[in-house]
Amino acid sequence: HICRCSRLLYREVCHVFPNLSTPVEALLVIPTNQHAVMELVKVGEDVEEEKDRCLVAFMDFGKKVCEALRSKGFWADYIDPCSGLPMLTPDTTKVYSEVDGMQILLHYKTMDAGMCKVLLHPRWGSAVYPASAFTNAPFEEVQEAVSPFFA
Repeated sequence: HICRCSRLLYREVCHVFPNLSTPVEALLVIPTNQHAVMELVKVGEDVEEEKDRCLVAFMDFGKKVCEALRSKGFWADYIDPCSGLPMLTPDTTKVYSEVDGMQILLHYKTMDAGMCKVLLHPRWGSAVYPASAFTNAPFEEVQEAVSPFFA
């Protein structure tokens, strides 16, 4: 999915990226959801290893997509799913909630698990690893940047 940023999410995104000057209608979100081999709401060494595997895959994706878009003069950044902080925007302490973002953009359901809100993918349940990137590049440029990952 490549999504236009909603007004509701835009307010949040502006706190995460305080120097963002892109108007809401020009901001695109690239929400990714990796199918994990197990429910990530569980605990244990195997769950942590699966989260690490998904993290490495997303960080590679985010870095390459944002580099491709930035090399063409567009603004782009991606979120570290562990901290919720942007990878390329310095000096920001506002955390982006992947769960809230997926709920707003994709209308995914959530459930409470202790102190955490857990994302529920329509097919995979809690066996999902959400992570997002943001850009002001045109839709076609974003499609081109992400296409190597979905070939």
